Amino acid sequence: MRRMITAIVNNSSGVLNRISGVLTRRQFNIDSISVGPTEKKGISRITIVVQIDSLYEIEQVTKQLNKQIDVIKVSDISDEPHLERELALVKLNAPAGIRAEILSVIEPFRGNIVDVGSKTVVVQVTGSSSKIDAFVDIVRPYGIKQMARTGTTGFTRSSK
Repeated sequence: MRRMITAIVNNSSGVLNRISGVLTRRQFNIDSISVGPTEKKGISRITIVVQIDSLYEIEQVTKQLNKQIDVIKVSDISDEPHLERELALVKLNAPAGIRAEILSVIEPFRGNIVDVGSKTVVVQVTGSSSKIDAFVDIVRPYGIKQMARTGTTGFTRSSK
């Protein structure tokens, strides 16, 4: 099952390596990992998406991650109301004759064309991983020249 883990950490050398090492030792493949600064100076948020089969395993991983040096707090937010976003840049084959068609295809995904070349366009799309996957499936027939995805980032929703 897909699990989203967030970790609040001190922004120091080696933290990401130690966190990924815990997951590697337990032989969990990381589907996505993103890191960035938070609103507090010197503090970063790491968002990790993994496939873990049991709640017992995720509990054990969370406990081990919380014990790591420079880790302030680790949470599995998968079952809590949360926000998650991913960014994708997709360069598509786009001869002049089909650009209007491409525009109509990307519009429902709220995609934006951020670069135009003589034979290609680059589309930016944000949303959940499943939205990005659906977008990629829809535009694949046009011919994807390049694609870059940021990985998922997220946190829990505000309580009422």
